[in-house]
Parts: sequence; C-alpha cells; structure tokens
Amino acid sequence: MPPRWPRKPDRRDPAYRKLDDRINFAVHVATFAAINSGLWFVHQIKVDSVPWVSKVTLIWLAGLVIHAVYIFAIADYSGPYITDANDAPQEGS
Repeated sequence: MPPRWPRKPDRRDPAYRKLDDRINFAVHVATFAAINSGLWFVHQIKVDSVPWVSKVTLIWLAGLVIHAVYIFAIADYSGPYITDANDAPQEGS
C-alpha cells in the first residue's frame, strides 16, 4: 500500500521533503541492486563480456554512499512549514 499524506504534498513541508528524499533513496538502492546483480550475473557467466563491471559497481556505490550521507546526516529537515496563501482552497471549488 502506498504511503498516504494527510495534507496536500508540498516540497516546502519539511516532513514531506524528508519522506520524499528517503523514498528516492530507496528507489536508488533498489535500482543499484537490480542492475548490478544483473551485470554481475552476466560477468560470472561470460567474464569477457563485461570487464568493466567492477568499475561501474564501485562508482555507483560511491554515489549511493554520498546520497546516503546527504539524506541521513547533512539534509536539514527542521524548520516550520509555512503555507502560502495561494495554496488555500478556493471558495466554491
């Protein structure tokens, strides 16, 4: 079941931004795992077909670690969520 958000999604909302960043990180991890497992599978069957697989894995893993450090250590999700007056629902709609 997809996550439900109690109000209109807005990237200015720190809680929503935190959830969105973590979901994006999970997609990044899943994509890394799926593609790299396929590359390593092909590499095990036919070593000469993808000799660059270790370089791709290490570079992508470094990017994944940088993404994780940003999400879990650097990103600042504090601060109030100030709604914009233009975001309010219009009368009669």
